[in-house]
Amino acid sequence: MKIVIVGAGFAGLQLANALNNKKPFQVTLIDKHNYHQFQPLFYQVATAGLDASNISFPLRKIFQNSKNVRIQLASITGINQAAKQVITTNGNIDYDKLILATGADTNFFGNAALQAKTFPMKTTEEALQLRYQLLQNFENAAKEITDEARKKWLNIVVVGGGATGVEISGAISELRNNVLPKDYPELDFKLMNIYLLEGSHKLLGSMSEASSADCKNYLEKLKVIVRTQTILESYDGENALLKNGETIATKTVIWAAGIKGNIPSGIAENNIARGNRIIVNRYNNLTTNNNIFAVGDLAYMQTPLYPNGHPQVATVAIDQAKNMAKNLILLTNGNSHNLKPFEYKDKGSMATVGRHLAVVDIPKPKLHLKGFIAWFIWMALHLVLILGVKNKIQVFVNWMYKYFTYDQSLRLLFKGKAG
Repeated sequence: MKIVIVGAGFAGLQLANALNNKKPFQVTLIDKHNYHQFQPLFYQVATAGLDASNISFPLRKIFQNSKNVRIQLASITGINQAAKQVITTNGNIDYDKLILATGADTNFFGNAALQAKTFPMKTTEEALQLRYQLLQNFENAAKEITDEARKKWLNIVVVGGGATGVEISGAISELRNNVLPKDYPELDFKLMNIYLLEGSHKLLGSMSEASSADCKNYLEKLKVIVRTQTILESYDGENALLKNGETIATKTVIWAAGIKGNIPSGIAENNIARGNRIIVNRYNNLTTNNNIFAVGDLAYMQTPLYPNGHPQVATVAIDQAKNMAKNLILLTNGNSHNLKPFEYKDKGSMATVGRHLAVVDIPKPKLHLKGFIAWFIWMALHLVLILGVKNKIQVFVNWMYKYFTYDQSLRLLFKGKAG
């Protein structure tokens, strides 16, 4: 059976691993990068807490001893359902079963101006570009003569109060409070304001009210200016105009306000749901084609427990891939009547704001944790999920170094793009 998996994120990589060296599968894993990216820690790369190599792992190294998994470094440009082919930049690839695990990208909600001027953070490259921008901002601020001129380089606006927005706001604030005054004694960092804008009434919309309130308190403790029910109207690269008429002078707006599925051409409009996600049944099949599947962030599956689709988080992607692997093995063994529908068992959700500052919600038993214990759980889980022993050690060492010194050692300015 020719299995083609598009995307080496959490879902695609989990599925390829589950089918590794299993007969009768011939697996082709396609990705435009030759490495797996650990997205939950992009914000630490952007704020010079971790190196990009710490959270990336080469795909070919993972499958060095595989007899049936092959890597294709390519971009998918379309799907020919009639011919059962994936159209890529490396040519057409035949499939018996096609699994789309292309994940999600930043959603600018059709605002081209914001897309051109703001900084998203959905890839390693984008995280590195943001790190360059932030560090270059401080160098530019040091060249200015007046405090008024310095403010635009120092002010940071983060749009989106989900986990990404909360975590990067906290990380930049800790950088400002503990590190930058030593690096730039000529600058007054009381001039630097970090704004977190959220359009709804609360931060961490998918988490409990207690977690939302604790998170807001933690951010304000770190001197982040939190604005809920606040929408960014426009941004011209110099001034952020809010819907309430307020203007914030800033050279850097970080966009963490939404995501949308990466759907290749060849999928009919009637298979696409809100958020640009592919409609699938309980077995992750397209409702119109038994040979095409979607998993992870890309999949829109309605269940009694999740009538609006599952949350777009790593645990859902991993669990869907595990369930699909079991079903594919049952199919090849002639046990199609025993296929197991997917049901997500929520293990909880979490977010970190900074040192000793985190929140965790556990559904069963219903439990809300905060502070040091939540922060420790957050670190432990992320260390477990990172691929490669070397990467785990490097991340742990970096975290311990930062913990004891209140410092980061990766503030290196390489050539890159900056506004």
